Amino acid sequence: MDLVTSLLRLACSGGAAYIQSHNMRDPVARLSYLMEAQQVEYGAADFIKTLSKRATAEGDTWLAKKLDLHAIDEEKHGKVFGHALEQLTQGKKVDAPERNPFYSAYLEGYSPEKLQAEKIDWVVFMGSMYVLERDSSREFVHMANALPEDNRCLSNLKKGLMKIAEDEKRHAGYLYEAMQRRMGNTVDEWIDQWRTRQVQAILTITGEFMRGVQRPVMPQDGALFSWS
Repeated sequence: MDLVTSLLRLACSGGAAYIQSHNMRDPVARLSYLMEAQQVEYGAADFIKTLSKRATAEGDTWLAKKLDLHAIDEEKHGKVFGHALEQLTQGKKVDAPERNPFYSAYLEGYSPEKLQAEKIDWVVFMGSMYVLERDSSREFVHMANALPEDNRCLSNLKKGLMKIAEDEKRHAGYLYEAMQRRMGNTVDEWIDQWRTRQVQAILTITGEFMRGVQRPVMPQDGALFSWS
């Protein structure tokens, strides 16, 4: 990754941390985030379960086991967000958030068919997911620290976010090892390519937002490529 991209990545990371922390402190934005996060976690769990079955069929039992544990974690994360959402809304209806356009920009050039769990290139899945898992492990800590502790629900959510951050770091660890098994010494170069994609995607959707352009979002199966 060149110097300019590295600096842009640091700037994007700092901006994301600020926005996420602000959203956790704002009661309305917090509910929207929790709803989106719950949907994404459950969607990712289903996707990764399919990947685990595929790895088993291909004879990669090590990867299948790691993926199975990853899927279990995603379901747990979905329950954390769902429980907090239920407690905070107390049965009140909350409008569903708009789908995040980041992922369609992040995966630009890959058709929806090539991103299906049954067909996705393993190193594409691993590289793209590694970057998101590694970053989200830090982002969840920022969000947890930003949460007020006005009530028991928010206090429990803070603890839940810290546990999720630990899981995300562990997921990034096995994904890195999985790439090493397939790519050897070229793994870091592959990760740099996905970090560059990440920066470009953020700049693209920021520019589109400022111009009032609405990017089509990915279908639900693309929800895998989010925070976990």
